[in-house]
Amino acid sequence: MPNLTTMSNYADGSTVVGDDSRDQHEFLKSKPKVNYDLPSPASPKKRMGQPFINNIDTELEERPFFVRIGKDGLIAALQKLDKQLVESGRPKLLSKKVPTDWIGSEITPGELGLINHGGSPKILTRPGRYPGFPLRNWWARSFEGKKGLSDTVIEFLGLTVVQVSQNQAAVISDPQNSIFVIKNAGFVCFAIEGTYDVLSIVDQTHLSQNVKDKITHSILGSTHEVTMKSKLNAKEEKEYVVATFLNIPANNCAILQRGDDLELLGAGQSVITNPSVTLRGLYTLGENQIEMPTKDIFTRDQVPVSLTIYLKWQLTEPLKLTTHGYNTPYDALRDKTQSILTQIVAHLDYSAMVKQRSIGPDNMEDGTDPSSAFLDALRTRAMDEMHEAALDYGIILKDLAVIDRQFKGEIASTMDKLTTRALQAQVEAANVDRENSNKVKQEEGALSVARIKAQARNTQADSEAYSVVAAAKAQAQRTRIEAEAQAEATRLAAEADAEAIRIKANADAQVSDQFAREMELRRMEVAKVRAYGSKTVFVPSDGPAAQMGSAMALGMAAGMGADARRA
Repeated sequence: MPNLTTMSNYADGSTVVGDDSRDQHEFLKSKPKVNYDLPSPASPKKRMGQPFINNIDTELEERPFFVRIGKDGLIAALQKLDKQLVESGRPKLLSKKVPTDWIGSEITPGELGLINHGGSPKILTRPGRYPGFPLRNWWARSFEGKKGLSDTVIEFLGLTVVQVSQNQAAVISDPQNSIFVIKNAGFVCFAIEGTYDVLSIVDQTHLSQNVKDKITHSILGSTHEVTMKSKLNAKEEKEYVVATFLNIPANNCAILQRGDDLELLGAGQSVITNPSVTLRGLYTLGENQIEMPTKDIFTRDQVPVSLTIYLKWQLTEPLKLTTHGYNTPYDALRDKTQSILTQIVAHLDYSAMVKQRSIGPDNMEDGTDPSSAFLDALRTRAMDEMHEAALDYGIILKDLAVIDRQFKGEIASTMDKLTTRALQAQVEAANVDRENSNKVKQEEGALSVARIKAQARNTQADSEAYSVVAAAKAQAQRTRIEAEAQAEATRLAAEADAEAIRIKANADAQVSDQFAREMELRRMEVAKVRAYGSKTVFVPSDGPAAQMGSAMALGMAAGMGADARRA
């Protein structure tokens, strides 16, 4: 099978033109490129040797008066076409008129002038002014206007010019109603019989219709159909699709069909012009997931149940899927999943399914419950069988789980009531246990608070007692230190006084002058009188004078007593 893409920018009605990118080849290298035999005995045979893509560059070159626009531009292509017309004995295409610079219709650089010469086109290519006289130069001629050299489409009296840029594609019908497409190129042509009709100029990056997956609603790509009106009779016209453009995003693909042959078309921009080739469908090669309801399934005790399952898959070989007659991976997985779940639920009791709210790989029983064998069957048998079946369709099944179930019928209604009552009783018992537990926890909390408070009070009392003892010890220590300091100060003061007296006595004893001794005695008397007053009588305390002093003291005392009685 030839490659799906071709570097040609021209294609006619027998060609499917693919994207110019070479990456698509590598994308499809490891995947089959021909149809798979259908599994039925009446499988049609492959039509070998009939490729989906033909290179028809040589056929386009064989079209009469058809010239491609090359690197030299539009003027050079017009000159080449003009030469072909002259060599075939037909009128020239390029006008022989010589421009002036003073009067007439003006043609600026980058423009073409169009002249109708008796129904034949004449083209003015040289810039300048073209006057309307002498009259012989314009006999049976009329100036029809100007066109730009870079205009996408120019159509004038059988002359057709088409130039498309990047991301543009032109769909053209030739005089024999054959369809061809050009991309990122251009041509000039002249139709002797019939016309070249430009049916559409298509922006390949912004096609009109998005194709969505009906199940997952993801964008698979975009398409655009180009139609051509055909006149059936004098009163009736009908439109026919002549080209289908495809824009396939990365990681997506398309399946093309011609008879019994299938072809895989990778991501990129493509166009189908072959009437025998149809678009089978667009597919994504990424991961998909969906929640799917099943039909009613009967349990072992004949209770109907409807399940909601979760599926996650990835399509890897779209050709296998379409060969088996499925349009989407969901259609293939749905039938097989329904069959496998029917077999598993048929061996499962209603009570076991009620107990098992959600069935999936993350919440299976540990094997001790009698119904766990059936739940394990869903995890192992269902996944294994689904995985094998999906591989036959070119699908990798990545996850399968039952996320919900709905029981139906009178038995289910009665059992639901009983189950609801039992669940309510369990909930009430759980609530009572929860309340008792809360009360116990509250009492334990209060006891813990009281214990902590008692410990705090004991700690505070110990702290206060320690503070009192420490204060008493500190006071006693202070008193002792103060007493010791005072005693030491007294002792030092006494020693100092004694030392002063001793030194003074020694000094007095060393005085040998009688006059000095006498003066010292007088100074002592003066100090004594100053200390006790001038009216003080000093009485000697020893010798004969001591007795006289005693008698004087008694007399003074007696007199003071008498005075006191009279008062």
